[in-house]
Amino acid sequence: MLMSTHEARLAELRKELKRQGLHGFVVPICDEHMSEYIGGYAQRLEWLTGFGGSAGTAVVLADKAAIFIDGRYTIQVRDQVDGRLYDYVGTAQQSVADWLGQNAPEGGRIGYDAWLHTRDWVKQATARLAKRGAELVEVGSNPVDAVWHDQPERPTATMNPHPTEYAGRDSADKRTDIARWLGEEGLDAAVITALDSVAWVFNVRGADISHTPVALSYGVVRKDGTADLYVAPEKVSDDLRAHLGNQVALHDYAAFEAGLDALAGKSVAVDPERAVAAIFSRLEGAGAKIVARRDPSVLPRATKNATEISGQRAAQSRDGAAVSQFLHWLSIAGPAGGETELSAAAKLLTFREQTGLLVDTSFDTISGASSNGAICHYRVSEETNLPIVMDSLYLVDSGGQYLDGTTDITRTIAIGTPTAEMKRRFTQVLKGHIALATIRFPHGTTGGQLDVLARQYLWAEGVDYAHGTGHGVGSFLSVHEGPQRIAAFGGMSEPLRPGMICSNEPGYYKAGEFGIRIENLVLVEEIDIPGAEQPMLGFETLTFAPIDRNAIEPDLLSTHEREWLNRYHAKVWDIVAPQVAGDALEWLERACAPIG
Repeated sequence: MLMSTHEARLAELRKELKRQGLHGFVVPICDEHMSEYIGGYAQRLEWLTGFGGSAGTAVVLADKAAIFIDGRYTIQVRDQVDGRLYDYVGTAQQSVADWLGQNAPEGGRIGYDAWLHTRDWVKQATARLAKRGAELVEVGSNPVDAVWHDQPERPTATMNPHPTEYAGRDSADKRTDIARWLGEEGLDAAVITALDSVAWVFNVRGADISHTPVALSYGVVRKDGTADLYVAPEKVSDDLRAHLGNQVALHDYAAFEAGLDALAGKSVAVDPERAVAAIFSRLEGAGAKIVARRDPSVLPRATKNATEISGQRAAQSRDGAAVSQFLHWLSIAGPAGGETELSAAAKLLTFREQTGLLVDTSFDTISGASSNGAICHYRVSEETNLPIVMDSLYLVDSGGQYLDGTTDITRTIAIGTPTAEMKRRFTQVLKGHIALATIRFPHGTTGGQLDVLARQYLWAEGVDYAHGTGHGVGSFLSVHEGPQRIAAFGGMSEPLRPGMICSNEPGYYKAGEFGIRIENLVLVEEIDIPGAEQPMLGFETLTFAPIDRNAIEPDLLSTHEREWLNRYHAKVWDIVAPQVAGDALEWLERACAPIG
């Protein structure tokens, strides 16, 4: 019997591990910058296992292997990864470190790539393995790379200046703030490792990762405001040099480790969540004094300035018009038959491209018909492509990257006549969306405190969804940006601050049948409440495209909810109508009509 592709790759990796004297190896989805979305060269987990999600880890031992995923990928992992080769493990039930502590062979040597893991993970895994009498071993070269014979090269796209007209602040001003912070903390320098942080601090963008406009690079900012930027020479242009000025020294990306050695004797801030273990080891070996601090650009990057907010509103306006034109097209093409997940995603891209300002999509469009809509982070392919059929739900989660903003919107559309169950669940999701959109809350409130608002109507009937309700969004940067989240896990302790942008995206997923999600982006803003005894915050909705009235059960909506929906659709009309014409305009008028 012939081995499958992934079975053969697993066997080849096991041979390489044996050659290196290892009894196992840990393969995360990660790159040297702890990025969520990574370049093709770093897609080791997908190459090895077939899993195409954005979060996950595999552990390969000589006689067994497991793949670890969170609740978003429970269905997807079973569709993409061979259960004969890998055990499926939910990270909510067991961590990678705990699994290793139970399954690694006694006295075994488990390899890991220090450029792909955090220092805290290394400490946890080392402790768990020690109880087993096993050890965690740093490898000199990644064994997956040794057997991945057609591994893509690292990208060579140029790094480009991001003009102040979009950024709102120049790089020198940002570096001055970081230098001031370093002085206050008694530190000499900060190592900036996250790609979106480097992009924000230096006002640069790139094209090294699909959908995220960043360039592979590292930064070091010193207390005198000078900085080092490590980027491959082929990415550097005269325009970039002029943009950076004489306070920023350019170095080859490959010289970063040597650059860390130059920090010997210095007090250096390093973010333990965003910097890999290898950076800590190198600094320690050089004799630097490491101080664990959150990347000083994270919070100012998350709290958008007036220019970024204005740009986001402009990007949302044109993106909402493109999505609305797509929804009009779908209202005709869906019932007519002949369309598929792939053809619909392609059509939506066409409408965005017609704006003339689209740089890229902000992630792979989630185009899920019928049962595929129940896969939270589904990625359509030729193999999984389903037709869009009558009397079903179609879920499309998509976004665009524009120079002035990053968008992310989900709409679920009833094709034909939805069932009573579909309409009930859709309306419960909508009620949760409205509850979150209209909440008022005091300063210091976290996303974790608000998450339940979106779930309450589903919980009342014993159902839920296995993902967070909201994530932060960048400004022509990553569509998933911290530190804020609206979730009961991961970032739940971060207070929401004015200027932060989050998604509002409750959902419901019935495995094998349908999925529902309604997503808008919202801006945290100060709210003036007459008679209030303390300053209050709320959300301004930024995303404008019709919510499918045909999927709503009106009797389940309260007066307050009907009023919100009607006000929302009135604003959709105000913003989108001037950008469309003809049949699309007539359709938009009907789609935005009030619900009585």
